[in-house]
Amino acid sequence: MNGDGGGGGEEAVKMEEVKEKLVFMWGYLPGALPQRSPLLSPVAVRLPPSIGDGCSWKDVYGGGCGFAMAISESGKLITWGSTDDLGQSYVTSGKHGETPEPFPLPSEAKIIKAAAGWAHCVAVTENGEVYTWGWKEGVPSGKVFGDSSTAVIQEKDAFERHSSFLAEQVSPRPQGSRSSGGTVSSVDGRGGGEEGTKRRRISSSKQAAESTPSGDETLSALPCLVTLNPGVRIATVAAGGRHTLALSDIGQVWGWGYGGEGQLGLGSRIRMVSSPHPVPCIDSSSFGKDRSAALSRGSLSSEGQGFRVPGSYVREIACGGRHSAVITDAGALLAFGWGLYGQCGQGSTDDELSPICVSSLLGIQIEGVAAGLWHTVCISADGDVYSFGGNQFGQLGTGTDQAETLPRLLDAPSLENNHAKIVSCGARHSAVVTDDGKVFCWGWNKYGQLGLGDVIDRNIPSQVPIDGCVSKNIACGWWHTLMLAESPT
Repeated sequence: MNGDGGGGGEEAVKMEEVKEKLVFMWGYLPGALPQRSPLLSPVAVRLPPSIGDGCSWKDVYGGGCGFAMAISESGKLITWGSTDDLGQSYVTSGKHGETPEPFPLPSEAKIIKAAAGWAHCVAVTENGEVYTWGWKEGVPSGKVFGDSSTAVIQEKDAFERHSSFLAEQVSPRPQGSRSSGGTVSSVDGRGGGEEGTKRRRISSSKQAAESTPSGDETLSALPCLVTLNPGVRIATVAAGGRHTLALSDIGQVWGWGYGGEGQLGLGSRIRMVSSPHPVPCIDSSSFGKDRSAALSRGSLSSEGQGFRVPGSYVREIACGGRHSAVITDAGALLAFGWGLYGQCGQGSTDDELSPICVSSLLGIQIEGVAAGLWHTVCISADGDVYSFGGNQFGQLGTGTDQAETLPRLLDAPSLENNHAKIVSCGARHSAVVTDDGKVFCWGWNKYGQLGLGDVIDRNIPSQVPIDGCVSKNIACGWWHTLMLAESPT
């Protein structure tokens, strides 16, 4: 946190003391209410006294499919919001009941960052160690804590019963055909040609089961300590559909999990990476596949200087359903992975197997990035919002449902004179926080995940009413949204 740069002394301390940190949730968290009905508007979440440490919040994280993750000031990972009797995929990430409570991790070290994907979770300790748990495709080989035989029995049924949720991850709702970058693609998974082939390649639950040794070995709710090279300290993590990225304290990206569409950035369609591998984001990346191709699609000027990506290290990472994005210290955005909807920002619908610079944003200092199932949203140092990729539910915020294969600047009237500072994406919705603490959401709203009091999708940014509070952070899950806010006590 930056200081105010001025004097003030005791007065500044007093002002800080009267601000209370609050957490709000909205959308679909099945265990948050007995009726399991969606929360259409922000609802405050209270830390129970049993947690101790003064019952104060520090930060929020999305919580994947149907549960919530946050960190307390004392460094405990707090989870809540799901149930254990629906057989849905988020159960595989451990039980997260109706009441917020510390998630049992083997380390006593404070948790400083966390993330959750489709069915796996990952957390970072203050010592730079990483724990992960959930669907084993997202859990690398490493030291597992607990009784694995018990966990397998508990989780076997859950795996067999969540195939419909896997199918939902693969395909959006049927809407006919859409033109995207000159290519017609069927969004219901029945398209022909290359797009249909590409979609059929994407694993169904049956293929997922077959790709592992046996069905009962695919799931584990037990935390695993990720084995990294000696001396590697992780600063933050990101979790996608079935892959994970970790960023070290010196700006090196590591990845593991499923990489069939290139989302691990290793240059190939490697289906399973069972231990962390360094992702070559700077030295071996380029502005384009080659100069002529880059020039032909207008992504480089004829005066383009070389091919080295601006920057010397990575300072931010994001994972979508099957794609990834990183930002370098120079503010360059790189993307890689599944490209069917243009979510890699290259003006095409090709998969990108290695990190590639989003060249149309060169010259713009990118400060933050987030990724959803099929879309990517980033914000610039000037507070502008850019989005690209799939747009079936208005998740790009452009005012239409047309996919965008190149980044598009959002010029929505609601964002005029508002400086975006933080961005987050759910499966099919997006959210930003402005520098003065306002929250704007847009996209899919079937479960009230936009927090606007209804279940109507929005294709332009819409302000979420948070009277009396100033938002400090936002974290979208797949079907819900969490917000950290400050309020005068």
